[in-house]
Amino acid sequence: MKRRSIWIIIVLMSVAMIGIGALQMYWINWSIKLGKENFEINIQDALKDVSEYLRRQEQIETNSINFSNDSEKEKRLKKIQSQNLDLRLREVEKRLPSPAKLQQLIDSKLSANGIFTEYRYGVFSTRRNSFVIKNGNYQVDDFGPQVVVPEYTDGELQLINSRYRIDLYTSVNSTPGYLYLHFPYLNSFVWTSTWKSLLAALLFTGAILFCFIYTILIVFRQKKVSEMKTDFINNMTHEFKTPIATISLAADSIKSPKISGNVDKVTRFANIIKQENKRMLEQVEKVLQMAKFDRENLNLKLSQVDLHTVINQAVANISLQVVQKEGNVEAKLQASKFIIEADENHISNIIHNLLDNANKYTPEKPQIKVSTLDRAESIEITIQDNGIGLSKEAQKHIFEKFYRVHTGNLHDVKGFGLGLSYVKALVTAHSGTVKVKSELGKGSRFILNIPYSQPKQ
Repeated sequence: MKRRSIWIIIVLMSVAMIGIGALQMYWINWSIKLGKENFEINIQDALKDVSEYLRRQEQIETNSINFSNDSEKEKRLKKIQSQNLDLRLREVEKRLPSPAKLQQLIDSKLSANGIFTEYRYGVFSTRRNSFVIKNGNYQVDDFGPQVVVPEYTDGELQLINSRYRIDLYTSVNSTPGYLYLHFPYLNSFVWTSTWKSLLAALLFTGAILFCFIYTILIVFRQKKVSEMKTDFINNMTHEFKTPIATISLAADSIKSPKISGNVDKVTRFANIIKQENKRMLEQVEKVLQMAKFDRENLNLKLSQVDLHTVINQAVANISLQVVQKEGNVEAKLQASKFIIEADENHISNIIHNLLDNANKYTPEKPQIKVSTLDRAESIEITIQDNGIGLSKEAQKHIFEKFYRVHTGNLHDVKGFGLGLSYVKALVTAHSGTVKVKSELGKGSRFILNIPYSQPKQ
């Protein structure tokens, strides 16, 4: 997939994600608004229930009279009418039940309407022009008629400004008082009632966002892998094409009448064919080994390995190539404990690969140093060079399969990009670690730590 197509998809998916997020926010706001509306409806219903209950209760108490005869009934009815007239003139606090019973009544009506949050309440007298009952307590010392100038406390201001109010004992001509309710934690209550919907929306949106980001990362990773595999195929073609061409020329030369009769020349060309064939076999073996690692089917043939001997042999092998570039390779083996439990063949390949890289990526006069040190549970091996070095970005990827460092004008460095991924896989298989410290133009230092013994399977 082309980069332009990928970015078009990213833009479209981003727009879709923004649209989904905006829609989610709209529905969340709508849900909260609906919750507040339902809350207000339930409060008004509860206030109406309280007012109606008080009105009916007063009527029942006033009319609950037993009559012994018709004459007494007529007298009592006249008295009730007079009492009803008196009731309309009485202070509201005298008509209400006790503050404790009033609060119980309010609690029961709020609960019946699904409201379970903390509240404040107050009974306001129109004749006194003040609150006479507030939060379960009387606010006046006597019940005589008086008119006061309102000087409200903060709590009373919250009550008097509350939109949750109902008339008490309303008659045709007057309303003796009002019942006010104030909910200090209204927003918290509404949020509590909608948190499940909000949490579900956030979880699903988060899941979609995660999948979106993960998909983008996978797309870029697959594109990168595709590019690396293309480079791998190109490199492999070059690596095989050169020895094949050399073998073809050597074979043609052997068939030539001028060469076939010369034993020395035939032997020389036969050796060339053998060497190039061996080179191809080594490259194929590398690829097969990495395929084996992918299948996690690597079986280590563990034995007691003299690591210093392995290093000295590897140094001796690479020294010929280093000397040809007027360089030097030196072993400074300071570890006192150098016998480790490992697969000797793989350990040897690790050292050879790192030394080969140190030589290849040092264009002129390589100075390569190999050292060992004792650690608590492992031996530390350091391979240092004065080569072209690695950028910070390259250091993040050098242990990935098929990754090859761009070497600018240094075109003579060939390979599949498998060497360091092979090293990483083998060191990990030995329960060890490998890291790199490098700076462009100042060389690289690879540090390996391999345990003295392997964990029991």
